Amino acid sequence: MKHSAAEILREYGPFPGVERVGGVSFDGKNVWFASSDRLNAFDPASGQPLRSIDVAAHAGTAYDGRHLFQLANDRIQKIDPDTGEVLSTIPAPGGGRDSGLTWAEGTLWVGQYRERKIHQIDPETGAILRTIESNRFVTGVTWVDGELWHATWEGDDSDLRRVDPQTGKVLETLDMPAGMGVSGLESDGGDRLFCGGGSVGVVRAVRRPR
Repeated sequence: MKHSAAEILREYGPFPGVERVGGVSFDGKNVWFASSDRLNAFDPASGQPLRSIDVAAHAGTAYDGRHLFQLANDRIQKIDPDTGEVLSTIPAPGGGRDSGLTWAEGTLWVGQYRERKIHQIDPETGAILRTIESNRFVTGVTWVDGELWHATWEGDDSDLRRVDPQTGKVLETLDMPAGMGVSGLESDGGDRLFCGGGSVGVVRAVRRPR
């Protein structure tokens, strides 16, 4: 297993009126993050806030190419990013104990924080298709180039882990600096991993090793 320190490329925020960052997503152009009662978008090039959607946004956020998905307590909401309308909801597998959320292979992947699991679920019904076990508290999850990454956060320690999507075996870890927790996680499809900063109210970009 490869083990190294996370290289922080940039810190975005703090953002006006944002006390906590939960889920993080990327729509190919802008970064979205959840902050309890709204979804917020900013430009990762300039760091400027762009817009927000008033919707319950407690944990993970995902984007499927057309719609945003947002964890809100024990539900996952499907949202039209243009209008902000909630189009549909499905039950979350953890019943409100869910953390990260990402889209890959036509399905949603949901982190379960204290249960130390990641579930692959049907985006139409919420049915669990597959479960991967972790040995740490799971926060954000993301896929990039066929790699499954998830963030952990226990006490003051956080890291980013690349795991085998079949077995959950840890293949690589990036240790975050002490006290720098990761709530949400999303790849930009390239060499950046966007990390929610939890109660600090910032988003950090970390280099993804190639």
